[in-house]
Amino acid sequence: MKRISALLLAAACAVPACSSDPGDNGMGSGSGSNNGSGSGDEWDQQLSARELDYNAALRIAALRLTGALPTMAEINEIATAPDDAGKKTAYEARIAEYMGRPTFSTQMFLFWRDTFKMGETAMLDTAPAFAARLSVNNGSYMDMFTAGSDNCPTFDMGTGTFTSAECTNGGPKAGLLTNPGIQAHYFGNLAFRRSRFYQETFVCTKFPAEISATPTDVGGAAPYTGVWPFDSIASPTNGGGRINFQDTSAVICANCHSTLNHLTPLFAYYDDQGVYKQAISVPTPLDGAPLAKMSDYLPDGQQTAWRQGVPATDLPALGTAMAADPAVAECGVARMWNWAMGKTDIVDTLQEVPHETIAAQIDAFTASGYKMKDLIYGVFTADDFVKFSKAPGAPGTGTN
Repeated sequence: MKRISALLLAAACAVPACSSDPGDNGMGSGSGSNNGSGSGDEWDQQLSARELDYNAALRIAALRLTGALPTMAEINEIATAPDDAGKKTAYEARIAEYMGRPTFSTQMFLFWRDTFKMGETAMLDTAPAFAARLSVNNGSYMDMFTAGSDNCPTFDMGTGTFTSAECTNGGPKAGLLTNPGIQAHYFGNLAFRRSRFYQETFVCTKFPAEISATPTDVGGAAPYTGVWPFDSIASPTNGGGRINFQDTSAVICANCHSTLNHLTPLFAYYDDQGVYKQAISVPTPLDGAPLAKMSDYLPDGQQTAWRQGVPATDLPALGTAMAADPAVAECGVARMWNWAMGKTDIVDTLQEVPHETIAAQIDAFTASGYKMKDLIYGVFTADDFVKFSKAPGAPGTGTN
């Protein structure tokens, strides 16, 4: 078997856009987290000095939830309340009312378009419509991965209404994991773009997804940090793979691919139109772009999985595994939190959210059965959303 060229190997290993710092899990545990407490007592004092300002919060919430500023009547109903308790009651009632308007449906649809980085064609809009409908109808977030029917709804922005529809791309049904728009939009060599989409969107971290506390010397310039055995993925000398995912000449490809190669074959049966086929239907980066084979990912004896120790033989099983992963629930809360707070994408711009910041929302989300509308209401009524710094010149002045 001819060894793949260095350029081709680099392209294959670069696909997942690995971030190999084992000291940062992407959710704010590294030194770069902007969690507002990194400077010690000064920041604690600034956080403690924040004051309730329900009218300031209302302006932000109205723009997020309805796409328009609050009316003078809505402002006055809070401003004229006799005390903080009255303002809180009026504010929370108005948030609930905003979330019952057709414009809330539109705002959620646009939010999910942005989050998924796709839309504006009938097929590409089915995934944002599905997620938006869950958000508006207070559905379970975990239906994103487990719903077995009605997975390709449409949305009318003119009326703010959803229309049920089945996906017609064949194959299994597992929420957004089998959505034809996602499969087509993220089509690419070996289907690694699809795995990257699901990892970054629903776990809020880049690959590598699993990092060992005890790195292994495999003869490279740096140690192997994956939790899977190094020989659990394919190479020309391990199982007859045509791409050397065990390469150690520049980077340790296996750091990312130990998880990627166990996960990605599940998405490889969709063609460039998002249609499910009985055989693997994605190309390799080899000369002539031949279709991939299972032996290109894994040697004999290895099984597909979400994570080490969490096997997934098909996409419905993968959906069940993802729905049971606490990191998936935390990512869902973090994305809603950043949207409310006006932050940019968690992964693209490292707008990470420390676990402690949203611990109460995560607990409530879990206890509710992962209800989406309840989560959104909880975020927009949280103390951190309705409190603002008033001290002139203080870090974060005028923001929550």
